Amino acid sequence: MNLKAILMDEAAMMRSLARITHEIIERNRGCDDLCLIGIKRRGVPLSAVLAANMQKFEGAAVPAGYVDITRYRDDLTQVCAVPTAADSLYPVDVTGKTVVLVDDVIYTGRTARAAIEAVFTAGRPKNIQLAVLIDRGHRELPIKPDFVGKNVPTAHDEIIQVMVQETDGIWQVCLGKAE
Repeated sequence: MNLKAILMDEAAMMRSLARITHEIIERNRGCDDLCLIGIKRRGVPLSAVLAANMQKFEGAAVPAGYVDITRYRDDLTQVCAVPTAADSLYPVDVTGKTVVLVDDVIYTGRTARAAIEAVFTAGRPKNIQLAVLIDRGHRELPIKPDFVGKNVPTAHDEIIQVMVQETDGIWQVCLGKAE
């Protein structure tokens, strides 16, 4: 990736995640029956930040887990010939809960669709909401996030790279061009 710009540093990311946390709490009138599910890979540490914020802001321990959407991708035959077992952790029974799916970037909407399908295999939630740090547009499916940290209009040949401490050693969002 050829770096064009740093869109968010750690402070900006944490401010956006704090705002998203407050929006989730407000929309759901508190944290009762909430469950956060990070979409592997970078949605997982983002959901952990949201859960920590909920504990800090509301004194509520909101269960947080993760989902691996590999088996639910619609391009599975292009990715691998044989599906691999999904590595997911649902911290509670999702039936009757408000599940907030958390991801780093929404682009076509296909990852979100796969995550929704994965959640339904674990139970029947009361509702599912979607929180993303970056919305870059270019949807191919009628999926719209409920909570967005930053809207970044992009060209198709541009790349948004979200970096998190656990994986990349830094909190940062970058915009680049494909090489």
